[in-house]
Amino acid sequence: MLNRFSVVTDIMQILQSQGFSALLPQTQVSQFMCNGASTVSNSNNKEGKDNLLSCHHTSKGSPEDSDFQPYITSHALTQGSQSKPCLTLPHTSLQCYIHSSPLRFPSQAHRPGQLKQYYLLNAASLLPVLALQIRDGDKVLDLCSAPGGKAIAIMQSATPELLCCNEPDPHRRDWLSKTLASFLPSSLNNRVVVSAQDGQAFGQSEAGFYDKVLVDAPCSNDRSWLYSSNSQQVAQRLKDRVRLPVLQAQLLRSALSAVRPGGVVVYSTCTLSSFENYAVVETVLKDFPEAEPEDLWEEIAISLKKYFEFSSYPGHSQLRPDPSLLPESSAASAYHHRLGILVVPQPGKTWGPMFLSRIRRKE
Repeated sequence: MLNRFSVVTDIMQILQSQGFSALLPQTQVSQFMCNGASTVSNSNNKEGKDNLLSCHHTSKGSPEDSDFQPYITSHALTQGSQSKPCLTLPHTSLQCYIHSSPLRFPSQAHRPGQLKQYYLLNAASLLPVLALQIRDGDKVLDLCSAPGGKAIAIMQSATPELLCCNEPDPHRRDWLSKTLASFLPSSLNNRVVVSAQDGQAFGQSEAGFYDKVLVDAPCSNDRSWLYSSNSQQVAQRLKDRVRLPVLQAQLLRSALSAVRPGGVVVYSTCTLSSFENYAVVETVLKDFPEAEPEDLWEEIAISLKKYFEFSSYPGHSQLRPDPSLLPESSAASAYHHRLGILVVPQPGKTWGPMFLSRIRRKE
């Protein structure tokens, strides 16, 4: 992800010379270009907050995970006009580059006093951010934010009034703060804050405050399985599959409480497990009659089918559609798409896994 707050002309030239191509169409959006060294406001928000269970290390890969991923980069345009609404792929200032081959692109070391030019990540990790449809002036909550890649992508997409990056685990929160400081200028200190709340209780303390909420939930992380032969890690992931859906559902409930009426929540994981994906969404929707899932198939899956392989709904008997959630005259496939879409790595399309679901809180 090329950083719009840094000079990236040389990196773009290198990418183009090596055969990288743009993932997203170039669009015009309002920009907030900044220069100078970066520090990010770090507000632990501990006063008056509960600190129960954390969005701990199960949620995302280790810092070394990126060494095993195919890579993309992203760069925001400099035009200053607002884009028109799009009925398919959301307009974004992210200009992403991918390569058809699994090339290695070197990571960039921290340079004191200088912002990093790019962030390396799996291309599928951008899809939840695209689904959020961030606009200038939004109040955004990244509920399980560490290590910070999606928060960086959010700030490349638009200039929100507030981005709250929440991470209760101290080690991961430090990692998150360093990531933000490496990419965002100090002029954004009043817009980007780091919170230490328990994600499960966030919706109680800040109910209805946010326009957009991202829940990149702790999961059994099948992405790591694809690039690791560690048998102990595999055994731990199997144990995680049993306990995680309860935590994931509580985090999603908290997010739906934190978003304002009319706002949206995007729930995402990097696992193939239906019980951590579709089942969690369906379970929570039963508790929230004021929440309505939105179909991402046309907007995301069809628009980006050239680059990603999207699977159909798994169809497990335990996950049969709830009649109360099924719209009138709607086919079962449409219902399944409304629950979410899943990116499955395939030869030639190795991005993922990544599940994402967008839920709107009714006004």
